[in-house]
Amino acid sequence: MPGFFRRSNSRSYDLLSSFSFYVPGIGGTLILLVMLLIGACLGNLATALLMFLTDVQTAQDYGMLLSYPAMFLPPIWYASYQSRRNQFFDPGYALDSNHFGRLKGWGAALMAAVVTLAGSMITDPVVSALPPMPEWLEASFEQMLQNSPLWVTVVSTVIFAPIFEEWLCRGMVLRGLMQKVHPAWAMIISSVFFAFIHLNPWQAIPAFVLGMLFAYVYYMTGSLKLTMLMHAVNNGASVLMSQTQVAKELGTDASLLEILDKWQYIGLMAASLFIIVVFIDIVRKNIPLESERGNCDVINPDET
Repeated sequence: MPGFFRRSNSRSYDLLSSFSFYVPGIGGTLILLVMLLIGACLGNLATALLMFLTDVQTAQDYGMLLSYPAMFLPPIWYASYQSRRNQFFDPGYALDSNHFGRLKGWGAALMAAVVTLAGSMITDPVVSALPPMPEWLEASFEQMLQNSPLWVTVVSTVIFAPIFEEWLCRGMVLRGLMQKVHPAWAMIISSVFFAFIHLNPWQAIPAFVLGMLFAYVYYMTGSLKLTMLMHAVNNGASVLMSQTQVAKELGTDASLLEILDKWQYIGLMAASLFIIVVFIDIVRKNIPLESERGNCDVINPDET
């Protein structure tokens, strides 16, 4: 494809470049999932160790600071190892590129933040139709969002989650699949992957919808930092809402339908859908695709 291979601005000292030459397909995606499950076991061990060294309450309050990063250590190690094996022979694809077209970086960031909130809201009718959360799951959300120290919640959900989950779901899985299968299928599969790792339908449904939105943005811009921003905005809004009096009275799983009247709710859903459609149209018209495989910059082996 003309113009497909072109030099990237990535450098070897860039932390993300150590993963550029691992381009997982379906099989590689499954291996990364297995590595993540192994990491979850490591995370549970880290929490258990903290509980043993301190007490149950301390482990509940601060365990996420240990267990969450630990969960991603096996997939990070595996992806880095595979990338080092491939870097002298195969072309790589940058995890973070800067294709913002006429929108520029700040314009893309502002619109991405707004459309993320719209995407989060549009899932409310489906999630509210689900059965009530089991008590143990609701209690775990309340522990994380309302009972733990606020700074721990912010670090875990607004910093750790966007960095680690975007690295895995968009930077590794989606970026790799875009080179192996049709980009539309790559977006769907990576979004299913993103939904699956949340392990419950109350999070999985919004994760799939937002995953598709993040995937489209990554396909068009190649920017991992932009999807990290979107992820942080979504999680930050959730944390902010959890601190309101309404959330404390109705619970962290309260639907917007319980807060707004019927016509306010319908208007909000319509506005959210309109924002998403307009955003996709603006991005499509203002950011040219360098390749049908997306806008991840190509790195040739000789650039290392």
